[in-house]
Amino acid sequence: MYIVYVLFSRSHEKIYTGHTTNLLKRFYFHNVNGRQQGTLLYRPWEVIYLETFETRAEAMKLEWFLKSGKGRAWIWGSIKKEYYEKGYIGNCFPG
Repeated sequence: MYIVYVLFSRSHEKIYTGHTTNLLKRFYFHNVNGRQQGTLLYRPWEVIYLETFETRAEAMKLEWFLKSGKGRAWIWGSIKKEYYEKGYIGNCFPG
């Protein structure tokens, strides 16, 4: 199973999108153990969106969409509409 996830740093108003097969391990890496410059400076991170897929190709297709201008606009719009109300965002309809 492949998981596409979106992390949000509330304190820095930053988002990070990625995919993994082990969300707990990856989340720990981003928040505690990792030294990746893209996430290190913006801790703490919260998982605000995730979606699962059977194949890596399917997961990467959504990840690429979410990293596009249209996908990032969807994420930010959802953060403003859903995250601050519910604590997460849901239902991505790419394309």
